[in-house]
Amino acid sequence: MTQVFDDSAGPVVVVGGGVVGLCTAYYLAAAGVQVEVVERRALGSGASRGNAGWVCLSHSTPVPSPGAVRYALRSLGRPDSPLYLRPLPDPAFVRWLWRFWRSSTPAAFRRGYAAIAELNRDTFDLFDGLRAAGIDTTLTRPGMVHAFLSESEARHHLAIQREMADGRYPMPADVTTGPEARLLDQALSPRVRAAYLVEGEGVVDPEAFARALGEALSAQGVKVHENAEATGFRSTGGRVTALRTAQGEIPCGAVVIAAGMRSPALLRSLGQPLPLQAGKGYSFSVDLDPAPRHTLYFGERRAVASPIAGTTRIGGTMELSGNNNRLDWRRIVAVALASRHYLGRWFDDPDDLVSLIRDPWVGGRPFLPDGLPVIDRVPEHDNAFAATGHGMLGVTLGPATGHRLADYILTGHRPEPLMPFRFDRLRP
Repeated sequence: MTQVFDDSAGPVVVVGGGVVGLCTAYYLAAAGVQVEVVERRALGSGASRGNAGWVCLSHSTPVPSPGAVRYALRSLGRPDSPLYLRPLPDPAFVRWLWRFWRSSTPAAFRRGYAAIAELNRDTFDLFDGLRAAGIDTTLTRPGMVHAFLSESEARHHLAIQREMADGRYPMPADVTTGPEARLLDQALSPRVRAAYLVEGEGVVDPEAFARALGEALSAQGVKVHENAEATGFRSTGGRVTALRTAQGEIPCGAVVIAAGMRSPALLRSLGQPLPLQAGKGYSFSVDLDPAPRHTLYFGERRAVASPIAGTTRIGGTMELSGNNNRLDWRRIVAVALASRHYLGRWFDDPDDLVSLIRDPWVGGRPFLPDGLPVIDRVPEHDNAFAATGHGMLGVTLGPATGHRLADYILTGHRPEPLMPFRFDRLRP
């Protein structure tokens, strides 16, 4: 076996303690490789923390899609819109939007969907393998109910999903309409007029999953550096020899950059720009009665609900307003109001939300303009790799990304499913 790293020079250092980075570290350590993890805060504290926890096939799609740009332009000046675009006086942001628009054609969407579906093919098997190894993934597979206020919208959405699934995973033949639609899940309100269930779709508690991965890494002898800020690298002859942190250098035989929105700065220090933008998402938890039994997708409003850790996590929005984590309370209110169409009047007035909800969260989900992650060797560096840009799919694709990338690092040969996620596709 030919390794692309020199294990005598030090461990493989994984920068980023989210699900993607932790899964990559796990599969490397399971193969007998010395590994260290560096995380600027606590494990799982970034975009992995407050998301909906979905492990799904039916919603693993690129965000750039036919009509997405038109939808975003209609959101200008409307902070309650599910997809909110706030223009910035930043040439890089304008270039990113231009490339996003170019990636929104039907052909590009189909290519991206097929690439994600292929990477996703073994996702549930990989979760089963993690559980068999003693890791409490928290995964359950209650299925996902897609709920709509309009029968025509439900049929349109199902037709697109059936076509894109192309037999890779089971989809229902038709929608359930009328009063029977809300019987698919006890939490749905009478306003829901059409719905369908995609069986087998899963959900995890993302914080608990990240903690379990961290515990498994510690049991394997992996050194985890929390509250350690990565600041750059020491390189010699096209090889990274050490990671620089605020606490000092960590010698390494190879490095994996899986640091979410922190990745571009680290990659720039290696001479590799990455056009990453934060797609800000919002969520909160609330106790509902009755609570959903399934994960729920609210079709027209593009919001979601998940049963996580004995409560209901409601989330939504895609806010393109720059690389920041400022929480806009109006967006929390917008998500709550959107959910009320599908869950009933679980609150009377937005002022009630302060006392009803817990853990309001905003997170900058890392997006590249074509909606696909980068999972590849860093150009002009033999032993540096990147796994970032997963957007809303970090939990779903974490094990698949980690497994395939570990294989690449161990063998020096890029696995076929990683071909669509190369760096060179991003060249202007």
